[in-house]
Amino acid sequence: MSIWNYANPQLKDLVAYEPGKPIEDVARERGLKPEDIIKLASNENPLGPSPKAVEAMKKAVEEVHIYPDGASWKLRNALAEKFGLEMGNFIMGCGSNEVIEFIGHAFLKPGDNIITAEHAFLVYKLMAKVFGADTIEVPDPGYVHDLDAMAAAITPNTKEVFIANPNNPTGTLVTQEQIDRFMAKVPEHVVVVFDEAYYEFLDNPPDTLKYVREGRNVVVLRTFSKIQGLAGTRVGYGIANKELIDVLQRTRQPFNLNSIAQAGALAGLLDEEHQAKTKRITDEGRDYLQKQFGAMGLEYIPSYANFVLVKVGDGNAVFKAMMDKGVIVRAMAAYKLPEWVRISIGTMPQNERCIEVLKQVLGR
Repeated sequence: MSIWNYANPQLKDLVAYEPGKPIEDVARERGLKPEDIIKLASNENPLGPSPKAVEAMKKAVEEVHIYPDGASWKLRNALAEKFGLEMGNFIMGCGSNEVIEFIGHAFLKPGDNIITAEHAFLVYKLMAKVFGADTIEVPDPGYVHDLDAMAAAITPNTKEVFIANPNNPTGTLVTQEQIDRFMAKVPEHVVVVFDEAYYEFLDNPPDTLKYVREGRNVVVLRTFSKIQGLAGTRVGYGIANKELIDVLQRTRQPFNLNSIAQAGALAGLLDEEHQAKTKRITDEGRDYLQKQFGAMGLEYIPSYANFVLVKVGDGNAVFKAMMDKGVIVRAMAAYKLPEWVRISIGTMPQNERCIEVLKQVLGR
């Protein structure tokens, strides 16, 4: 008899999250040299991590025989100082994805539901399914979260609402006024999760931490994977009121954040010059890509993040054709956007090569 007869039934229909194609896989499959491939698929930092973070991680390697600080004391204190909060307002995760899992462990059970926008990050829906909860997907006209409609969709069984801001994969943003209006309608039994992985790329980001200070049932997610360039270390965190953090801490495995990752994140957090340089390159690259898409007559969604969603016709075909030429982008069929690809912003030479290859593939 199949082991599936004994497994949790909701897992059978769950489709695992598929990350961007690794350079090594593309090189092997297509007979290309790894150094000739550029990856603009996973919204990574093209500059890499801060040199100070690299040095800190090298030093930390010498003590990997010792268990890490399970409380991430230094890192949480540094974050508390940065945001004017207390250590008890922070929980660290193996990427902010793990914090999403903590929230699921804490609040979801079969029969519950979560609410997301139709074209929001897929992990919210996947994580809900793991816990046997349903997902209510609310249409997002213009690919922007419709917060009024999301508030209206809340039921007595709704436990979590996810608002990605800026949103992945659309790059769109909801305003402070829209957020404030939404929060005025949210009942107490609902935990609102603001996923702000791309927060640092904004010039004037909405203030969601004010709801943490007010003691609301809000979790703000941030990450070291994007502007910090530490995606490989998997460091993310959640910010919430202390009681909510206390609930989430009880779902966390001991030592979930390794000592090398903690050292790199702490040093990277303090290197504001590297973050500013990354934002500058991102702003310049975004402007370049969007102007090029416009000149090519391609529809695109103006982005607030470090990627741009562009309409190319057959997204999967373009993805494969560009990959054959050594440029990895992201097909969007899994997000119900089969005519689109998402292109991460790289260095200017990478951006220019991407446009050159895209023109070749589209015959423009």
